[in-house]
Order: sequence, then structure tokens, then C-alpha cells
Amino acid sequence: MALAERTKPMTKRLRAVYENGVLRPLEPLPFKEHQQLSVTVSDAAAVADDLVDAVFLRDCETQADDSVSIETVRAALAKIPGSLAEEIRRQRDDRL
Repeated sequence: MALAERTKPMTKRLRAVYENGVLRPLEPLPFKEHQQLSVTVSDAAAVADDLVDAVFLRDCETQADDSVSIETVRAALAKIPGSLAEEIRRQRDDRL
């Protein structure tokens, strides 16, 4: 393995299932067979699913209007003064 590859570690967040004493990833991983890894585990991922407000999402779906094109949405958003990115930066800088 080249030195450059070793100095740039990859961090990947993924979901896994613990079965029969083994963690089984729920998606393919880009690692070599028998490659040793550093692993941090948390059961907080299950809690993250609870943060999704399914009732709110269903309500949004009932209000959706498929007749509105993306071009119409972009035109309406273009009329809003200022830059969302600049506003995010300003708020971030105000906190620091």
C-alpha cells in the first residue's frame, strides 16, 4: 500500500446488523478481504430513524402539486433577494 493511501484514511458511516456475534453491514463496503479496520459503533442510528416525522411527510405529500414545474419553482426562488449560501455563512460567522 502506498504511503499516500495510508495517510488519507477513509471515514464511512453505515448501518449494520449485529447477528450471531458478528456485525453485518447493510451495504457493500469498499475494503479488501481481511483488511483490518478501526470500528466505532453506536446504537444511536436506530434513534435517528425516530426523528423522521412521518405524519408531517404524509401531510406534505397531500399538499404537493405535480403540475408545478421545476422551472416555475426556480423562477419563484430567483425573485427572493440575497443568497441562501451567504445567509448560512453569516449565521455561522455570528455564532463564532
